[in-house]
Amino acid sequence: MTELQEVQITEERPLLPGQTPEMAKEAELAARILLDRGQTHSVETPYGSVTFTVYGTPKPKRPAILTYHDVGLNYKSCFQPLFQSGDMQEIIQNFVRVHVNAPGMEEGAPVYPVGYQYPSLDQLADTIPCILQYLNFSSIIGVGVGAGAYILSRYALNHQDTVEGLVLINIDPNAKGWMDWAAHKLTGLTSSIPEMILGHLFSQEELSGNSELIQKYRNIITHAPNIENIELYWNSYNNRRDLNFERGGDITLKCPVMLVVGDQAPHEDAVVECNSKLDPTQTSFLKMADSGGQPQLTQPGKLTEAFKYFLQGMGYMASSCMTRLSRSRTASLTSAASIDGSRSRTRTLSQSSESGTLPSGTPGHTMEVSC
Repeated sequence: MTELQEVQITEERPLLPGQTPEMAKEAELAARILLDRGQTHSVETPYGSVTFTVYGTPKPKRPAILTYHDVGLNYKSCFQPLFQSGDMQEIIQNFVRVHVNAPGMEEGAPVYPVGYQYPSLDQLADTIPCILQYLNFSSIIGVGVGAGAYILSRYALNHQDTVEGLVLINIDPNAKGWMDWAAHKLTGLTSSIPEMILGHLFSQEELSGNSELIQKYRNIITHAPNIENIELYWNSYNNRRDLNFERGGDITLKCPVMLVVGDQAPHEDAVVECNSKLDPTQTSFLKMADSGGQPQLTQPGKLTEAFKYFLQGMGYMASSCMTRLSRSRTASLTSAASIDGSRSRTRTLSQSSESGTLPSGTPGHTMEVSC
């Protein structure tokens, strides 16, 4: 499929009747500009219509970066600060990006009728092949947050050959237990849906501080015109199945994975547990200081730098210029044994440390980074 994709990109298209070569070049330039601004598409799937926006043009022999957002957000409110940051420009020049909206989460989405059966997270994962088939893309690097991280993980378990790497922020791969379920029901009696979702997205310290960021996202969720749809997505997340990751077992992510969580995130324990269940030779664990519950919003520059190292470890962007983490490396390198007895290396980075050059991640090491 990769070869077919290259032919489609490089083939010479015949001129239309009355079209000069100059006119054809102008049309091609206009189409390229339109792609760079983003083209929004909708595709019908077995579980309803899914909307996604594509930025950039496909690069030969390179996967697309595909993002999936968390509950209460859409692709813009979840990822725009990250992908519009100056540090990210080098990455987006090298990869086409596909930003997926969960059904009913796109701007202007109609409210689903009462009784509408919203897809489960597993079913949402099954809509991704429809998107890739529509675009004729053969492989992706997934970037997901919260519910989106779960969806991309489920997709990767079912379609390993099409996933080259995953960046999973705030992933909780576990189904809710009885105690969690009871606590969720009790909270629902005393808290509104927007407040429950805010508690999922941000730490209690952040919510208590009521910063400008918190005020912004509280306003976005509280006054969302599609709050009924958001509640359906929220319910699907809370009814998720256990991914059943097992280190050394058959059910595991077999591509390179970077797990990301803030040091005050509500999902810190879940991400740490997920790290303990994945293959240490394929997994990097990034714990970000001073980033709260949404690192892609609060620390886009640091997260972008880590993403660049992750891509370099996969063999892409070898000549990328590093700026932040390479200037803030500690000299602390400690070896630790993983749960199954294999060796892993823990690298701890601190923003206040001395200058140095950080090597890109290599297979065989689990990298824990606090930056």
